[in-house]
Amino acid sequence: MSATPLRAPKLGEPYLLTPGPLTTAYTVKQEMLKDWGSWDDNFRAMTRALRSRLLELIGDGKDAYDCVPIQGPGSYCVEAMLGSFVPRNGKVLVLANGAYGLRAAQTLDYLGRSCHLLDKGDYLPPRGDEVAAILAGDPAITHVLTIHCETSSGILNPVEEIAKATQKAGRKLLIDSMSAFGALPLDPVKLNCTAFVSSANKCIEGVPGFGFVIARTDEIAATKGNSHSLSLDVHAQWATMEKNGQWRFTPPTHVVAAFLKALDLHEAEGGVPARGARYTRNRDVMVQGMRDLGFETLLADRWLSPIIVTFFCPADPNFTFQGFYDAMKARGFIIYPGKLTIVDSFRIGVIGQMDEHVMRRVVEAARDALKDMKVSSAAPPAAALEERKKLAA
Repeated sequence: MSATPLRAPKLGEPYLLTPGPLTTAYTVKQEMLKDWGSWDDNFRAMTRALRSRLLELIGDGKDAYDCVPIQGPGSYCVEAMLGSFVPRNGKVLVLANGAYGLRAAQTLDYLGRSCHLLDKGDYLPPRGDEVAAILAGDPAITHVLTIHCETSSGILNPVEEIAKATQKAGRKLLIDSMSAFGALPLDPVKLNCTAFVSSANKCIEGVPGFGFVIARTDEIAATKGNSHSLSLDVHAQWATMEKNGQWRFTPPTHVVAAFLKALDLHEAEGGVPARGARYTRNRDVMVQGMRDLGFETLLADRWLSPIIVTFFCPADPNFTFQGFYDAMKARGFIIYPGKLTIVDSFRIGVIGQMDEHVMRRVVEAARDALKDMKVSSAAPPAAALEERKKLAA
């Protein structure tokens, strides 16, 4: 058990048990009280610091990579990456096992880029041998896109074996690491990764407002003219920042200031290993407590990410998700609805300014919520357990 509990939200707001936006430190929020001029030298220095400090998180290969922040939500960054790094005559193998892989495929359709979709359903992981077989059969595929952590189910996808298959076939790897970067190791040199994306309001524990593309510098330079979009052109944003240190269009100044403070806290905690260890402990304490109450996880332990966990809804007729949501919110916790299409589920996130002490309170709140709802058993329906056997197979 960690010795010193993290401070509770100072303004009394509920904990956000979601994969982002999430519960942030009060000192991060305080950084947004000051105004910054978007063209001022001080803010340009902040932008330089943001880019260089993010590169520090990828390890020894950072000299071959650069960081390009992009205004907007994470999906803007995914679109910017796809529209910039995939040429108009390129083709992407999209590995989908949830909403975010499917969204990437939809994005490619909007962009007019060719796409081969491997849809594994709600949660089954794409495997390296599947990738190898598809690439061997379709030489037109130029890029492979994988989701690092698919938060629809909470599955941590096998990025290493996917990267190995991609590299062996001589194709380029793109990674959506929105909900994983900053807490889980991501070595783009080892993975031979062309580019990956993440967001300010995930494992770095900043607030929403921008995301970022980290890519090989030579690959960024080669993207000139690829983009379908003025605003989401990674090369144009990069070239402008390299020239004068400025964002091309109005930057989220307050969000950048908050993010730099979040990076300070991330570093003080011990960086990626320590942040990942806290989230893993959060997950383990919460999952064990929920299982003790009778809840069942969708995924076996080997696939559980330290980001968010999917639980089956109980079969008890007195249980409703809305009733459970309301009871948890009344106790200071906002949970997430499930995204499974076959069986009913809900999700509990374990990232943000939370620790194992909070997770024990989450379990207590769930126990009390079941009591209030007169739910005698948290066991799922038989159909849910049958569905889970597919993953075990």
